[in-house]
Amino acid sequence: MLTRFTLVLRPLVWLGLLGSCTLSTAPSSPPAQPSAAAPEAVTDTGSVTDTEAVTDLENPIATVNQVNPVTVVTGLEHPWSMAWLPNGDMLITERPGRLRRVSNGVLEPTPLSGLPNVLALGQGGLLDIALHPQFETNGLIYLAYAAGTRQANRTQVARARLQGDTLTDWTVIFANNRDKSGGQHFGSRLLWLPDNTLLVAIGDGGNPPLELEGNLIRNQAQNRQTLLGSIVRLTDTGEAPSDNPFVDTPEANPLIWSYGHRNIQGLALDPATDQVWATEHGSRGGDELNQLAASENYGWPVVTFSEEYSGGPISTEQSRPGMVDPITHWTPAIAPSGLAIYRGDRYPQWQGQIFAGGLVSQDVKRIEVDVNGNVINETAIPIGQRVRDVRQGPDGFLYVLTDDPNGRLVRLDPAVQ
Repeated sequence: MLTRFTLVLRPLVWLGLLGSCTLSTAPSSPPAQPSAAAPEAVTDTGSVTDTEAVTDLENPIATVNQVNPVTVVTGLEHPWSMAWLPNGDMLITERPGRLRRVSNGVLEPTPLSGLPNVLALGQGGLLDIALHPQFETNGLIYLAYAAGTRQANRTQVARARLQGDTLTDWTVIFANNRDKSGGQHFGSRLLWLPDNTLLVAIGDGGNPPLELEGNLIRNQAQNRQTLLGSIVRLTDTGEAPSDNPFVDTPEANPLIWSYGHRNIQGLALDPATDQVWATEHGSRGGDELNQLAASENYGWPVVTFSEEYSGGPISTEQSRPGMVDPITHWTPAIAPSGLAIYRGDRYPQWQGQIFAGGLVSQDVKRIEVDVNGNVINETAIPIGQRVRDVRQGPDGFLYVLTDDPNGRLVRLDPAVQ
């Protein structure tokens, strides 16, 4: 059983450098003071020095010790997720309900058409995007979003066919089996597994005093008949695969793949090992990095390092047999969102390392783990706005989306010596 511990972050040295690039960077702004009661919550951009080395952009053979956060696109309204098309264009979701295209580094002014209305309430709206593994032949795109009303809403997943700048054949393939009220904890990360099944992260529904059927709604994360606080695994048409872990368990929903989650907003597959990783929000502290596996219970809210927003611990237990401990946890909260496991050649020394965005921390955490999955080092790459997503692009660079009314697409360039 992995043990829980708190990481101590080592200081970073800031350099006032920017890589040679014709693209503009956003002006710096003073850090915001996040509210303890709102862990989803801005520090300067610039070069970040690390103890490792630098690669030439064309010949990535050296190690990396600096990266320059370079702004590629501005003017995105609360962007949430990104995906690359085979021609190199990028699709970006905006939480208010728009899907945008970036072509040759330029944000096209007109959003794509064919999307239905979404519930843009609180943390809800148009959220994650993922291309079907056979997109080049079928043109299918999958989108996770919040649907319903303020009083009765849920996480849904739909697929549609991309034809030019229009989505057609919109089909809902999944809807959470319990409605909730309010605008909290939709989860909504999507991840394709190597067998072409789809993982969908579903939030626990929200914080106290929100209830469902007479109990705090967060307790549904331990109820295997509901899907709140779980990861579900679907076929590409939305059914339960025959080898799902609870498909033959009468007291469990056959769609559940893992459970006991609060609100996963970072979900990534290591293509070298097929290990699934996730980051999820704690309540007041207690944010987690987890290695995920089918059928496992990750404890929320029975075991947690989180505290109530009103004060005091949520649980007296931080570990229990039969429940999986996180690889690490963060207190105070970083509000993790967006996750990538790096497997490219732009930063050779960073192979297999984990890159986790932070909304409150306004940075990207670079996390090194050993062969046993233990964290051995963590450093921060400051971004200067709330980080909503982190992805490795097909060009081998890491890209970041910032959650802001004037959100940015940022590329992490290796500094050229």
